[in-house]
Amino acid sequence: MLLKKLTRRLFQHYWRWSRGLTLGVRAIVIDDEGRILLVRHTYTEGWNLPGGGVEFGESLDESLARELDEEGGIILEGPAELVGIFDNRALFPGDHVAIYVVRNWRRPRVPAPNMEIAETSFFSPDALPQTIVPGARRRIEELRGTRAPQAVW
Repeated sequence: MLLKKLTRRLFQHYWRWSRGLTLGVRAIVIDDEGRILLVRHTYTEGWNLPGGGVEFGESLDESLARELDEEGGIILEGPAELVGIFDNRALFPGDHVAIYVVRNWRRPRVPAPNMEIAETSFFSPDALPQTIVPGARRRIEELRGTRAPQAVW
């Protein structure tokens, strides 16, 4: 019994070190007209929901607030609603993305284009850009009820 317990503990430690896990956050920021904020990064193709990686020692909420401020000049005025956590293995095995809906916010500044963000803009859900990232399009369509939910980003 003791040997079985020790073996299990050793395997648990091995799995934690051998199976990397990454975590990111993204937000569906909705304005008073029902439009959704999208960002176009300089280092990848297409429009995406604002967000990024969760830093070591940072909570999901802290990461979301930081990324929204950095990428969109968005300051949370109330809690964001967690929609779900989605498997993003197409990008990296073990990668996951937490998606939030943000309705209560303010934007005291519009960030100027920089090394990371080429531009930001609000789009009607009925007129999303053709070059939107497929995962972002899926999350928006799921939120609107025009697509069945999926667990994959």
